[in-house]
Amino acid sequence: MDKIREHTKKFLRKDAPKFGIGDVVRVHVKIVEAGKERVQLFEGTVIARKGSGINETFIVRRVSYGEGLERVFLLNSPSVEKIEVIKTGKIKRAKLYYLRQRSGKKAKIEEKIVTEQQQPDNSVRE
Repeated sequence: MDKIREHTKKFLRKDAPKFGIGDVVRVHVKIVEAGKERVQLFEGTVIARKGSGINETFIVRRVSYGEGLERVFLLNSPSVEKIEVIKTGKIKRAKLYYLRQRSGKKAKIEEKIVTEQQQPDNSVRE
């Protein structure tokens, strides 16, 4: 088991931001069309995270023109170029599948406001 873990460790993303369920993220995905490569953005709310290590996935949901869209991304996929955290959500659930039945204001998630006291101190102490 340790050999598998060591082999897959080099494929893990080192630049992945810390995000959780209920956060609004913008995912930059590489798309190849007719031999050309471009970056497509997908912005929405993270409703689920699954797995660990190289098999970790997350589901992003957004509503576009009244139609709900969900997309599953592999966290460590080379086609996922970048993940930006736009807002952090204040939730009490591990999965937000209930948002599928809700629309409008009922589907809103309260934003978690982080004060300076709650943020970790990244300064170097001597």
